[in-house]
Amino acid sequence: SRLQWSTAVSTMVFAWLFAAFWSVMPLLGWGEYDYEPLRTCCTLDYSKGDRNYVTFLFALSIFNFMIPGFIMLTSYQSIHQKFRKSGHYKFNTGLPLKTLVLCWGPYCLLCSYAAIENVMFIPPKYRMIPALIAKTVPTVDAFVYALGNENYRGGIWQFLTGQKIEKAEVDNKTK
Repeated sequence: SRLQWSTAVSTMVFAWLFAAFWSVMPLLGWGEYDYEPLRTCCTLDYSKGDRNYVTFLFALSIFNFMIPGFIMLTSYQSIHQKFRKSGHYKFNTGLPLKTLVLCWGPYCLLCSYAAIENVMFIPPKYRMIPALIAKTVPTVDAFVYALGNENYRGGIWQFLTGQKIEKAEVDNKTK
């Protein structure tokens, strides 16, 4: 079935409001922002392991990491089942979830560890690595979807080279 404009717009509005809610909460006192270890931009202040931080962190990780991960897992499993039935594999259905876990997992682990132990013994350069990896997600997702789908790959190839990728036609002639 096709996606209706009203559904697309309402989903987009929900996503923006959801992101705004979680971004504003530290400004209103639930959680706290601080400079990243190298002082280039801000992130969650995980140097304080107080109750305020712990409750914010666990709510944040459940609603922004675990639930989206579960939704991605079940959705892409359904897509994989449909691909398997049709015999046409157009996309690696496990790749988006793996990207989420690989890119956000280290940052989530660092923040979770900070909730129970002091992470200040880790040098600032190394504490920056998980945040930098997490910030690459939009770019990585664009490559995953663009290069992982054969239709997009063909369009990108045609845009870059001006050549159209010809699909091999199966000879169905009887002998």
